[in-house]
Amino acid sequence: MYRLKATKEFWAGDVIFSEASIAAVVFDSLAERICHSCFRRQEKLQRCGQCKFAHYCDRTCQRAGWAEHKLECSAIKAYGKVPNENIRLVARIMWRLDKEGSTVSDMQLTTLDELEDHIADMPEDDLKELKVDIHNFLDYWPHNSKQHTIDDISHIFGVINCNGFSVSDQRGLQAVGVGLFPNLCLVNHDCWPNCTVILNHGNQSAVNTMFHSQRRIELRALGKIAEGEELTVAYVDFLNLSEERQRLLKTQYFFDCTCEHCKNRIKDDIKIGGREEDGVKPSEEQVKEATDYCFQMLEKMEKARLNGDYHEVVKICRECIEKTEPVLADTHIYLLRMWSTMSEVQAYLQYFDDAADYARKMVEGYMKLYHPNNAALGMAAMRAGVTHWQAGQIEVGHGMICKAYAILMITHGPIHPITKDLDAMRIQTEMELRMFKQNEYVYHSMREAALKNKPMTMMHEPKSVEEGIKNLFHRRK
Repeated sequence: MYRLKATKEFWAGDVIFSEASIAAVVFDSLAERICHSCFRRQEKLQRCGQCKFAHYCDRTCQRAGWAEHKLECSAIKAYGKVPNENIRLVARIMWRLDKEGSTVSDMQLTTLDELEDHIADMPEDDLKELKVDIHNFLDYWPHNSKQHTIDDISHIFGVINCNGFSVSDQRGLQAVGVGLFPNLCLVNHDCWPNCTVILNHGNQSAVNTMFHSQRRIELRALGKIAEGEELTVAYVDFLNLSEERQRLLKTQYFFDCTCEHCKNRIKDDIKIGGREEDGVKPSEEQVKEATDYCFQMLEKMEKARLNGDYHEVVKICRECIEKTEPVLADTHIYLLRMWSTMSEVQAYLQYFDDAADYARKMVEGYMKLYHPNNAALGMAAMRAGVTHWQAGQIEVGHGMICKAYAILMITHGPIHPITKDLDAMRIQTEMELRMFKQNEYVYHSMREAALKNKPMTMMHEPKSVEEGIKNLFHRRK
C-alpha cells in the first residue's frame, strides 16, 4: 500500500500539491448543460458541428478542448452514437497514454499500471456491467488507433471505478463529471483527515492561450501537518456512523477502515443519541423508537421531494421534527437531515424566518460533529448565513457568513469563485449590519424596498442531501 508523507511542515490552507487530470469527461446526464472543456455550467452552449455531442461555452473553450476531443469526435461519428461516461473516460485516458507514454508530467508519482483496479474484489453485478462496458468500448475504439489487450482495457475501467474523482462546476456546488488524477489516487483515506481536495478550474477564457491555466485539483492542509506525517483525505462523509462508513469504504473502495474514529466509534454516541435536558435523558427504548420513526419519515420525505411536492415535504418534516425533537440529541444525524431539508425547502418557498431557524440548528449540530475546517461545514454555514440574511436577521447572518469565509479560505483558498462570492457577501452584510445598528427602522424599510426591486438570486430547487458534493470521490452507480 502506498503512503504519501509530508516532506516538510504544512499549515492550514497550504496547497501541498496541485495536479491536472490525465483526462476528464462530463456526466452523460449533463452533457448538454456543461462545457466539455472548462466544466462550467452555462445557459447557452455551442455544439460541436462534427459529432453534435460535445458542447462548449464559445470558440475559445472549443479550441482549448480540441486536443482531448479530436479523436473522440471522429470515434463518436464513426460509432454512430455516444458511449457512456465510463467508456468515454477510458478512451480519453488511453488516447493520451498512447500519445504521451505512461508518465504524462514530470510531477507524476505513479503510472496507471501501478494503481489498483480491484477487479478481483468486484461483486457479480458490477462484473457484469464491466463486461458490457468493455464490449461496447471495443466497438467504439477506432481500428486506426493503437489496439490494446482486454486485460489492459479492463485494468483502466477498474482504476476509474475505484479512483475516479468527481469534477464539480465552477462554483463547486454540484458534481458534473469525472476525471482521473494519478497522484491523488496515492492519498489514503482517514475519516478525520488532515487534508481536503478541491477542484480549481483554472482559466481558459483569455483569448491568448499563453495565459491559460489548467483545470486541476489542489490538495490542501486542514491544519498543522508535521514533516513525515502521512497525508490523508476523507473518501466518505464523516456524518455517517462508523459502521456505515466502514461498509461504504468496503463496498466502494475495497478496504477495511481501521482509523481511530472507526476503531473507537468516536462521536457515534451523539450521532444517534438522546437529548439530555437538566440531567434527564430519555430511555434507550424512546431514543430507538424516535430514530426508527425518523428514518421512515426520511424515506417518505425523499419520495415527496423527488416528485417536487415541496408542501408535502414540509408537512412530513414538520410532523417528524415535532415528534422527535424533544427526544433526540441536537447532533442526531437523522434530525440534522430533517433540519437541513426543511431549511432548504422553506427558503425555496420563501418562508425565510422558518428556514433560518432550521439552518441555525443544522449548523450548530454540524459544529459539534465535523472537523472545524471541514468544507461541508463551511458550505452549510454559507447557506445558513444567506438564509438569515434573507430573513432580515442580519447579525446572525453576518456571523455565519464570516464563519463560512474563514473555513473556505482554508479549504478552497482566496481565489476560488465560491470564496470570492463569500467575500462579497461578507462586505455586503458588514455594511448592512452597520446600517442596522445605526437605525433599525431605516434599515428594514430600505431592505423591503430592495427586496421588492431585486428578487433573490440564491433560489435553487432543493436537492437531496446525498447530491451535495460531500462525497467527492465519484462512484459509478
